Amino acid sequence: MRDTQQPIRVMIVDDSLIARAIITRGLSAYPQIKVIGYAINAIDAKNKFPLLKPDVITMDVEMPGLSGIEFLKQFLPTNPVPVILVSSLDLRVFDALAAGAVDFVRKPDGTESNDLFIQRLAQKVVTASCANMAARKPRVPTTPSATVQSILSGTPPLNNLPVLDQTIIGLGASTGGTEATLEIMKQLPEDIPGMVIVQHMPTGFTKMYADRLNRLCKMEVREARDHDEIHRGLALVAPADLQTRVVRTGNRYTVSCTPGEKVSGHCPSVDALFLSMAKTVHCHMAGIILTGMGRDGAQGLLAMREKGAYTIGQDKASSVVYGMPMVANDIGAVEVQAPCENIASVLLRHLNSLR
Repeated sequence: MRDTQQPIRVMIVDDSLIARAIITRGLSAYPQIKVIGYAINAIDAKNKFPLLKPDVITMDVEMPGLSGIEFLKQFLPTNPVPVILVSSLDLRVFDALAAGAVDFVRKPDGTESNDLFIQRLAQKVVTASCANMAARKPRVPTTPSATVQSILSGTPPLNNLPVLDQTIIGLGASTGGTEATLEIMKQLPEDIPGMVIVQHMPTGFTKMYADRLNRLCKMEVREARDHDEIHRGLALVAPADLQTRVVRTGNRYTVSCTPGEKVSGHCPSVDALFLSMAKTVHCHMAGIILTGMGRDGAQGLLAMREKGAYTIGQDKASSVVYGMPMVANDIGAVEVQAPCENIASVLLRHLNSLR
C-alpha cells in the first residue's frame, strides 16, 4: 500500500517529446506529485517499471509498436498499478478502460489551455493513487451480503417486467464508472423503465460512450438532447458540460440539458440529476450511485430516498474508488448496498415487486 505521507510517484508513457515535457513540467508543479521518470513507448514502460516502481502511470493510447491497450492487457494482470489514459478524441479509450485503465483525460486540442489540461490530469492522478485495483479485475458473481441475499432470494427470477412506463431510474458514476455502468446495463432487459445516466467524462466522449452502451446493451442508449422524453426501453446519457435534469410536464417526463454552474464540483452533476428527480418525479423512481471520488450524488440520493425512491449503492469491494457511494451510504441515502455484479438483479427484483 502506498505511503500517503509521500508524494505520488508518477511515470509518464508517451511517444511525443512535447507531450512528455508538458506533462512532466505541469505535474511537477504539484507538491503532492513527483514525476519519477518516463517511457517513450509501452515496451520501454515494461522495462522501466520494475526500476521506477510508480504509484500511477499516465499513458497515451496510440503509440508505435505495442499499443497502450495491448500493454494494459499484458501488464496489468501481474502489475496492478493505476493507469490514467491521456488520449485524443478516440473511441479506443473505452477499449483501454475495459482492459483495466482507471480513468482518462483528453489531450489538449487547441480548445483549452495546457494549464486546464494539467489541472484535470493532476486531479485524476490523486484520485487514481487511491484506486482499488482489485475492483478492475474480471469478476464473477460473489456471495452477496445477508441483505442482498434476502432480496435476491425473495421472489422468483424476473422474466418480463411489469408495465411500468411511469418509473424513472437515475444512475450516477465517476472514476471507474464507465465499466461498472456497462456491467449493470448489460444485465438489464430491453424494456427497462426510462433511465438517465450521469457519468463524469470529458467533453466529446459522452456520445461515444452512449453509442458503445447502445451496441453492447439490449435497450436503446443515446446521448441526451434537451427536451428528450424519458420512456421505457431508453437510457439517456447526460452530455459532458451540460447540467441534465428531469422535468415534468403533466404526465410526461423529459430531460433538460443546458449550460450551467457546477453542482457539487461537476457539470453534469449527479446531485443535479438526483435533486431534480426528488423534486419533480411523482411516479416510481430508483436511484443508483456507483464508484467515484468525492460526494457528488449523495445529497441528491438522500433527497430521492426521502421522497420514497428505491436507492442502491455500490459496495466498497467492487468500487474502483469508494467515495461517492461511501458518502451516500454514510448519510443514510442508500437503502441497499451491493456488489456491482449484483446491482442489476437487485434493481430488477425491486421492479418486479411493483407489479
